[in-house]
Parts: sequence; C-alpha cells; structure tokens
Amino acid sequence: MNRAPRARRPVGLVIAVLSLCGTVVSLMQTLVVPLLPDLPELLDTTADNAAWLVTVTLLTGAVATPILSKVADMVGKRLVMVIALGVLVAGSVLCAVSTGLTWMLVGRALQGFAAALIPVGISIMRDEVPKERVGAAVALMSATLGIGAAAGLPLGGVIAEVLDWHSLFWVSAGMGALMLAAVLVVVPESTVRSPGRFDVVGAVLLSVSLAALLLAVSKGSTWGWTSRNTLLCAAVAAIGFAITTPWELRTGNPLVDLRTSARRPVLLTNVASLLAGFAMYANLLVGTQELQLPTSTGVGHGLTPTAAGLAMLPGGAVMVVLAPVSAALTRRFGARITLMVGSLVIAVGYAARALFTGGLWQLVTATTVISTGTAIAFAAMPILVMRFVPITETASANGLNTLVRQIGTSTSSAVVAAVLTAGTTTVAGVAAPDAGAFALTAWIAGAAAVLAAALALALPGRSVTTVNAPAREVAPGNDEVVVTGDVVTPDGHPVRLAVVTVLTLQGEHTDWSRADSAGSWSAALPGPGRYLVVCSADGWSSCSQVLDLGDRPQRIVLRDRRELAGIVSDGGVAVADALVTLTGTAGGTAERTRTDADGRYALPLPPLGGYVLTVLPPGGAAAHAADVVVTPQRRTVDLDLATGGPLVDERAARSVGITR
Repeated sequence: MNRAPRARRPVGLVIAVLSLCGTVVSLMQTLVVPLLPDLPELLDTTADNAAWLVTVTLLTGAVATPILSKVADMVGKRLVMVIALGVLVAGSVLCAVSTGLTWMLVGRALQGFAAALIPVGISIMRDEVPKERVGAAVALMSATLGIGAAAGLPLGGVIAEVLDWHSLFWVSAGMGALMLAAVLVVVPESTVRSPGRFDVVGAVLLSVSLAALLLAVSKGSTWGWTSRNTLLCAAVAAIGFAITTPWELRTGNPLVDLRTSARRPVLLTNVASLLAGFAMYANLLVGTQELQLPTSTGVGHGLTPTAAGLAMLPGGAVMVVLAPVSAALTRRFGARITLMVGSLVIAVGYAARALFTGGLWQLVTATTVISTGTAIAFAAMPILVMRFVPITETASANGLNTLVRQIGTSTSSAVVAAVLTAGTTTVAGVAAPDAGAFALTAWIAGAAAVLAAALALALPGRSVTTVNAPAREVAPGNDEVVVTGDVVTPDGHPVRLAVVTVLTLQGEHTDWSRADSAGSWSAALPGPGRYLVVCSADGWSSCSQVLDLGDRPQRIVLRDRRELAGIVSDGGVAVADALVTLTGTAGGTAERTRTDADGRYALPLPPLGGYVLTVLPPGGAAAHAADVVVTPQRRTVDLDLATGGPLVDERAARSVGITR
C-alpha cells in the first residue's frame, strides 16, 4: 500500500512540534507540584486524598501508554496524538473549573493520557525524518522532557503566586490546545500500519496488572509495605501478569509482543531504561527536598519552591543544549556507547552529590551533571529499541520502553521515600532526613546508573544508523511502502509466528515481521522494488528468494516440514501399523504416530535435544528403543527390529519456494 501523494512539511518544523508535545507532557506533570502542600486546604480534603491527584495521573499514563501506542501502530500515529492532546485539554479544563476533589481526580486522570504522546511522537520521527536526522530528532525530544520537568516547578510556583491555582490548569489547557492545532497543521499522518485485530483481552489484563503494580509501589510507603492494601495490590499484579504472559504469547496480534521484548537487545535496553528512569527521578526528588529544607536542619538550603525550581532549571536547560552532542555520539559510536556514556555520567554526578554536599553551588553542579548524563542516555534508548523491532511496531515498542521508565520512576519514588523516612531526625523542631540518608539515596541511584551502563556494554555493538531506517534516501513522490502477505503450508493452512525478514539486494536490513495467528505479516520498505525475503518458522525448513515487492500481497509457502522420518522393518520386511513414539530423556511423550503399509513413519521435528525413539509392533510383546539426538536438519532414522539397532542417515532439508 503506497502512500498517496502529499505536500511535504519542513522536517525541522515537524521535529519542533513533536518535541514541544513532549515538553507539554512534562510540564503538565510538574506544574501541579508546587500546589501539593496547599491542595488539602484548597479542596477541603486530607493530605492522603490530595496525594491521589499525582497517583491517578501516573496510573492512567501507565495504562494508556501501551494501549494508545499499539493503536497508533494500527490506525495512525497522528490520529492518536490528536486524541491524546484532546483528552489532555479536556482534563485540564475540567481541573480548571473544579472546586472539589472528585472532579479534580477525573481531570487529572484524563491528563495522564498525554503520556502516550512521547513514544508515538518518536515513532513519527522514525517515519517522517530522514535517517541521518533521526538520532538528533529523538535526542531533542528526549531533552525537552527534561526542560519541561525542570521549568514546570518554577513556572507553577510563579503562576500560583501571581494568579491563582486554577490558572495552572488553564495554562495547561492552552498549551495543549496550541499543540493540538500545531499537530493538525504540521505533522503528517503516517501510513506505516500494523495489520490485525486489537488485543482487547490483553489490554484489559495488562491494565489491571499495571494498575495494581503501580498502586503497590507508589502507595506502599503510605499504606505500609505489609499492609492489607499493599499486599492485595501486589497479589493482583502477580496473578495478573501470570495470566497476561501466556495470553500474550498465545494470541496472534498481542498488545505487547513478548517474544520481541524478550530478545536480548530489547530486554537489556528496557531494563537499562528502568534503571535510568530510577536514577533520573531520584535526582528530581532529592534535589528539590534539599533545596527547600530549612538551613537549620543542616542539610537544607531554605529556598522557596519557586527558587528551588529555578535552581533545578540549569539541569533542564543543559539537556536541550546537549541534544546535538547525544546525536553526534550515536552517529559516531552507536547508541550502545551513547547509553553507556550517559549512564556513567549520571553515576559520576551522584558520586559528587554523596561526597560534596557543603554549598548550594555544589548541589546545583551535581544535579546538572546528572541531568547531562540523563540527556545523553535517554536519547539513545528509543534508537536502540527501534533497531530491534519491526518498523510497523515502533510506536508500541517505544510505548513499552516509556512504560518501563515510568515503572522505574515509581520505584525510585518509593525507594527514596523509604530511605529518607528511615533517616529522618528532628533538628531545631523540624523533622528532616539527615545527611547520611541523602548520601545513601545518592549511592543507590548511582549504583542503578552503573548497572545501566553495564547492561549497555552487553548490547550488540553494531551501528544503528542503517537499521529500521530507509536503506536509501527515498526520492519525493516515492515514499515508504508497506507490503503485506501471509505465510501458509502447502495445503493453505496459516503458519502462525513465522518470521519474515526483508533485506535489500546489498544485504542491508530493511524490516522484519512476525506473522499473527492468521499467518499475516507486514513490512515497511523504502519503496517498491526487488528485495531478498527470508522466512523461518518452528517445525519448517527456512526459505529465501528475491521478490518484486510492491502493492500486491505476497504469499509465502513453506513446503518442507522438518520431521523425523524413516522405515521400520524386521529382517528387511516392512512393519505396518507399528506404534512409533518419541519421548524426552526426562520423561513425557513428545510425539507419536503409526507406520503405514510400507513401514514408513514421520514425526514433526521437536525442539533440539536428546530423545528416545520407541517402536511397538502391532500385537508385539516387546518394544524396541533407540537414542536419537535431534538437530536442526531433517533426519531419517530407519530401524530394523531384527538387529535391534537404528540405521541413521542425516540429510539436509530440501529447498522451499515462495509463491504469490
């Protein structure tokens, strides 16, 4: 399916609009922070109830991100951005006109949907930005998250002081409306789509599991880690994920592709993202506390919330300044090295925070160093994720990566709260954490950053600039094309979970896809033309062929099933209707069949390993067994019952073809 001709938008303008959308998301999350101490009085409620105004946004954002990201891959990325921005505006307006807790909670829940803007925006960059500028564009969007978070604190304080607290939400609504208009005018809709049905069951299961997990993590310190509510949420999360995992593995078009996510590079990147999110959020939490605590405590600097926000602003500003540096590092050394360098810089910043705590300038310098590392590391993560997932699933893959980072920030909040609470003492009538507690949080966050660097080092070192990006520059009017098709057996039955990889004739990787339960696959290519197509599936011999790919669906037929076959005879006479079983050496029947009139049998090739092949002749009192080692090749094992042993002949699998 080719894209219809359309007017091309300036690439720089598209990048700017998408990056500003990320800024709006982070501003929305931090603008309300200066209000938290006053919200119980303003809304006539308790402090615990008011804290839900932060928690509910976290929950809806975590649930909405993987769902909306998957929908974006299926129905259109710009459409989902427009929907998310519209919900953000509606939630902001509702908060602005509310005077009670209930409607404020609803409004804040709606605002949480905006979290999906970040992974969807990054996937649009992959679709619309030339490959040589993708790294810089992603780095800039990652950086604007930092500047938005840093600017939200002083901006929220100033607006609340000069105007009133309702104005914060009117500002959020105004910025959301402005970005909604900009997206409609500037950002084109991508036609890179993932086919198939939406996984409704998976969405419900994952939503319940995530909500329970984040509730346990974010409210555990308030409820008590051994309280009934915390343990109940933890149990629901554990049971939910235990049900979700086999469902997602079994369904043809899963909400979260666990097989792809479990691939070593994607898994390591996501774990590193969780650790980096942990380290990033600890910097914000601990830094603002140290800045605002009274000087009489011996650990604070006595700044107002607005002044504390201004002190954190250099850290956000340096993230934007370093965006080109992050992109240059990625181009020169690869995203793996960029992630490792960023994580190590974060660790150095935390070491400085733990060791040098005397003056305000030392604290500001250390937080700025941590923000510098965060900018470098965060810019590499989406690039690494997009390197190893199908192009038609970049939004959902980045959505999962964003979700993992959110889990890291939630965990950071819980750990920081627990450590600081344990180290709280009363000085001059003020309860505050002591210097040792602040130092311990720095060492913990620094250790997380070092572990993230170690995981980055374990990633493949191949350059990412040619992966999941067009293999050649596409001329105007010859945009990316999405090719679809199916994988079937010779008798037309679909082969689920078959992997189809498409390469250029120069051997450059363009895209890959995993077939769903109907055997359907799709791949995004730089344009129509001749490509090398490789297909593999469990139980079938792999195939490859050069094909002309374009608008027409392509059917791949796997013709040669991998099997263990042979002839059972007795003194040279074929034994018909004999029971042939293949059992594992640890017990359990893998496969079974009966011989035909010529003594022939054929069993589907099981997973690699050692097995026992047993033959029980019809009406016979004695069985015959032979040890068999299954390899990836087709095997022929003939058994002569008269000799009591197998005659083994290994043959390579026959070639298979691809037809339209």
